[in-house]
Amino acid sequence: MSVRLSTALAAGAVALPEGRVLLMRPPADLDLDGLGPDRLHAVHGFRPAHDALTARGLSVAPRLEVEVEGAVVFVSRSKAQTRDMIAQACAAVPAGGPVVVDGAKADGVESILRDCRRAFTVGEVFAKAHGKCFAFPAQPAPGDWHDLPRHVAGFVTRAGVFSADGVDPGSALLARHLRDLDGTVCDLGAGWGYLARAVLASDRVTAVALVEAERDALDCARENIADARAAYHWADATIWRGGPFDTVISNPPFHTSRKADPELGRAFVRAAADLTAPRGRFVLVANRHLPYEATLAEVFAQVVVLADEAGYKVIDARRPKRRRT
Repeated sequence: MSVRLSTALAAGAVALPEGRVLLMRPPADLDLDGLGPDRLHAVHGFRPAHDALTARGLSVAPRLEVEVEGAVVFVSRSKAQTRDMIAQACAAVPAGGPVVVDGAKADGVESILRDCRRAFTVGEVFAKAHGKCFAFPAQPAPGDWHDLPRHVAGFVTRAGVFSADGVDPGSALLARHLRDLDGTVCDLGAGWGYLARAVLASDRVTAVALVEAERDALDCARENIADARAAYHWADATIWRGGPFDTVISNPPFHTSRKADPELGRAFVRAAADLTAPRGRFVLVANRHLPYEATLAEVFAQVVVLADEAGYKVIDARRPKRRRT
């Protein structure tokens, strides 16, 4: 459980007001001791964390919806995203109110601390559990901390989404193997819509379901795709239910933090088997070293490697074995 914030509060290193407190992208396992859950409003765009926090009884939304008296920003792996969240917190909290920043060293809290010291009057820095927690009185953040939409090769992206600076090589390779699709298609982990837009280039495709857990990425996809055949689903792809689909495609994630977690990709494979029609197919791309073949063989009767180049592999799986009940 993430206890650094609650420990810093108990030690008096940081303090929060009696009124409503904004939490920006808090971890799902945040220790709520001393926080007063009834006065918290969490903003989280990652659906699994959003749902986990909601299940714990917190008020959670993908965007800020209420007035607040203080804020806690949890450092993300994207520095630009973290600075944007701090800027949002500074705009939401009344001048002089507390803005607390909490983060792990592995996620770059040291760099954020240096930036905050240049921009704000930072108080005591509390160090614990390979991370730091600190606070400063709210004031307008530097103008360049507000993240603006990025325009990359004809697509809109935002800080914090996967491959925000351009098309990743794996997706580019997979797109070259999606030119013969027809019927209904599901894009699991659709990101900002690169693969879905490639699929929709075919007139034989009748519908595409974009399933994406990160709200910012899905909002970018809505901007990037102007096609009535596209439907958008803010959901955890590993448990989402729809279809069945003639084709399921995916460039599945394999990180839950900075550490690689192949089980996440395996969960995508199992979900794809449940979404694929009996005579349908699942086409995915993955880093060459990721061990998905055994899981694919468990849930599909036919598995063929279509391409293996530049460190990536494209795999075609057919005849799903596991059917939904």
